[in-house]
Amino acid sequence: MSHQSNMSTPTSQHSKRARIARVAAVTGAVAIGAGAFGAHGVSGDAQRWLMTGGQYQLLHAVATLVALKWSERLLTPALFMIGAWVFSGSLYAMAMGAPRVLGAVTPLGGLMMIIGWLALAFTLHLESSGEE
Repeated sequence: MSHQSNMSTPTSQHSKRARIARVAAVTGAVAIGAGAFGAHGVSGDAQRWLMTGGQYQLLHAVATLVALKWSERLLTPALFMIGAWVFSGSLYAMAMGAPRVLGAVTPLGGLMMIIGWLALAFTLHLESSGEE
């Protein structure tokens, strides 16, 4: 009986990394668009939400690309991307007229981004100490 590992093959791992990198690139473009619209197209709360969402989303698009280069693990990039989309997406939706109750979702995205940073610190510690 053969033993199958739960580990990803190198090709599937590369494919996942490439997919996350593409999502990060699109995320950066969306962030720039949201920030520009916030700066020039709206005012009040909508402006603040678009600008804040754009800043966090752009930062985490770049952080995702960096994390993909620093570590073999995909947890941090995934947390960064999911967190950025939940955080910023909820702000963008409210800026476009969605009910303000959607703001209750925003902190969940922020929490995912925070956990992503802590996961990166832990991963870098493990990889630098050889304890993988």
